Amino acid sequence: MSDETTALVLALATENTKLRAALAEAQELLIETAVDAGEMHARVEELQAELVVARADRDAWMICARRQAL
Repeated sequence: MSDETTALVLALATENTKLRAALAEAQELLIETAVDAGEMHARVEELQAELVVARADRDAWMICARRQAL
């Protein structure tokens, strides 16, 4: 190989290594984001369930209050 070809191959190999490192970092960030999103989704579901219970409690209290007012 000529010096020019060797330099080009070395430059491409270096760029490839940098791109692979960037890809690995991006994949790790995506995994972390997916885990965080899953945890947030679970928390939203918990809050929605708590809201259903709170609304049922509120409705029961309102029914009792209306009955006592009569």
